Amino acid sequence: MIDRERLAKLAAEQPDTPGVYRNLYDTPHHGLREFLRWQWDSRGQFPRHLSFPQQSPDPARVNHPGPEPQLTWIGHSTFLFQYKGWNLLTDPVFSERCSPFTFAGPKRAVPPALTIDELPPINAVLVSHNHYDHLDKASVKQLQARFGKDILWFVPQGVARWLRKLGVERIIQLGWWQSEFHGQVEAFCLPAQHFSGRGPGDHNRSQWCSWRLEFPDFSLYFAGDTGYAPLFGEIGEIFGPVDLALLPIGAYEPRWFMSPVHINPAEAVHIHKDIQARQSVAMHWGTFVLTDEPMDAPPKALALALESHSIHPDQFRVPQHGETLILQQD
Repeated sequence: MIDRERLAKLAAEQPDTPGVYRNLYDTPHHGLREFLRWQWDSRGQFPRHLSFPQQSPDPARVNHPGPEPQLTWIGHSTFLFQYKGWNLLTDPVFSERCSPFTFAGPKRAVPPALTIDELPPINAVLVSHNHYDHLDKASVKQLQARFGKDILWFVPQGVARWLRKLGVERIIQLGWWQSEFHGQVEAFCLPAQHFSGRGPGDHNRSQWCSWRLEFPDFSLYFAGDTGYAPLFGEIGEIFGPVDLALLPIGAYEPRWFMSPVHINPAEAVHIHKDIQARQSVAMHWGTFVLTDEPMDAPPKALALALESHSIHPDQFRVPQHGETLILQQD
């Protein structure tokens, strides 16, 4: 049972200052000075690209899903979630690079498991924030060209204006702790511990968030991109258990710089426990080289963290790129 009284109080306490957004908890040691120190220390040398196995999603299964919730990992933080007639995308990035440029910037180690042309009809998209590895201009334009008004975009405060410039019309824009119904599904915009910006002039000018979707008989949590903070305990207390959580496990080294805004696998396990996830699925690893840890390190570190907490690996799964998971309900 959702604690709606506490939820309403938290929503009312959010400052009414559009265009100026801050985390609920401080994120020290993560600014331009620290970024330059990181680049100096690494001399611009990132871990080498690795090749990972990729499954080819079954077109019949993707286009005609069964009655159970179904999840296909397209890559990085992009999933296709299908249930009750919903075909939902999270943080759509289908381009070769997550960058303002087509010729430079982090390049995919693994191609997207589905192209936009191969997708089933998409009717909803969750956007966590506006960083290039979570919201890609070319992908938005291609989705808009193919599906147009059929897609309803759920975005945090300040992102709708950017989407409208690309011709997107159907947008639900929410602030932290707010929700809105779409049919029988209630979408909650919830805090995350991160930041936003696509260039030097828009730092934290739009909000970042996580999402929780409440179906009549199923709940989905999408963490987006986040550092660890007590807010996840608050989310767990307010909402109670969640059936499925999509949690990031990569892009976490060096810790002195990344820890305010990117969790490591051990912290992902803490969030899994904080929000009382019945099952979690890993994301945000193995697609782009963004930070200093080797590309294959996150699943190994996650396995150790799960073992230390006596959590069975089936409760926090690491899918292959392109793998489709059928989520059995009790």
